[in-house]
Amino acid sequence: MGPGIVSRLRRAALIGELTSHRVLHVDSGRGWRGGQRQVYLLASGMKARGYETAIVAPGDSPLIEKARAHGLATFALPLRGDLDVSSALAIRKIIAHWKPDVVHAHDAHAHGVSLLALLGKKSPALIVARRVTFPPKNARWKYGKRVGRFIAISAAVRQSLLAAGIEDSRISVVHSGVQMPPKIKPRDWRAQRGWPKASVICGVVGAMTAEKGLADLDAIAGHLPDDVFRSVRIVLIGGTDAGATTCGGVEAFRAGFLPEVEEAIAGLDILWHPSRSEGLGTVVIDAMALGVPPVTFAVGGLPELVEEGISGRLIKPGDISGFARASASLIRDPALRRRLAEGAGRRARAFTDDLMTERTLAVYDDVAQGSIKSAESSILHVTT
Repeated sequence: MGPGIVSRLRRAALIGELTSHRVLHVDSGRGWRGGQRQVYLLASGMKARGYETAIVAPGDSPLIEKARAHGLATFALPLRGDLDVSSALAIRKIIAHWKPDVVHAHDAHAHGVSLLALLGKKSPALIVARRVTFPPKNARWKYGKRVGRFIAISAAVRQSLLAAGIEDSRISVVHSGVQMPPKIKPRDWRAQRGWPKASVICGVVGAMTAEKGLADLDAIAGHLPDDVFRSVRIVLIGGTDAGATTCGGVEAFRAGFLPEVEEAIAGLDILWHPSRSEGLGTVVIDAMALGVPPVTFAVGGLPELVEEGISGRLIKPGDISGFARASASLIRDPALRRRLAEGAGRRARAFTDDLMTERTLAVYDDVAQGSIKSAESSILHVTT
């Protein structure tokens, strides 16, 4: 058997090994936020396509509970931080026995502990998801050559990586995706709260934190013109608090965490998303897919998602009065709401979980092909 045949056989074996995509997903989140949802959708999408996949996550996390319920392989580990040596050693053992082709770290702590687990090992490939737009910390150590590829969830996130000195060739943009909702019955907030039938429901959805713009709600509501102020009602979906409240003098209701969140969002007339920082904004995609037009500040990846005046309203970051004026135009004009709702529904179809899964698999292929080329060079060097 000549060296050329040996080379081709070994190359075929490498291709079979490196494009099989047995993937170990690592996520340290203990809550259920956008990142954990993306891990779940990606792993589920891979399973549906016949790939082997497993998730490493804290044992008490909603992610691991949902993954187990869906029949996904899971490994429960504490994942307490970048330097959690015991978790790193456990991941190293999982890698030795399960033999993944790719370790995909989905947050900062998962990134750090995965690097520890792979210390001194050239395989498997390490891929790191980046979901935030602020500059990465520890760029020298964590963002070195051992990471085969960074997956940025938006061009805005990609820019933050470039600003930190990461080479463009090592960054791939894969937008987050959501499942397109089935036909559902919207929640009737007016009937349930005893609000006037003519009232317009504006809703805020997600983590009720300062960076998500919760601190600006009173100011936005307070800037609404008098002619629409009395017709507006506000619903806050998410967080732990529940009960009647007010926002800037507007009657409001804290719904808290809702398991049937799609029905709750579908019952809104307008989504308010006054986030100060956003990698992309899956809640905005959810609302758009349900035909709820968003009003949002043009921060992070949101301008990649919302088309101003077509599928929603984009407001200059921090412009409270501009946010209120844009909201007022939608509150006054049902026809404009319907037009933007239709545009939002069309736009959301460009951000599905299926597209996200396919594009992530393409990144795996690209990284694998790079490994094959590197391995081929070694083979040629030995056989010539």
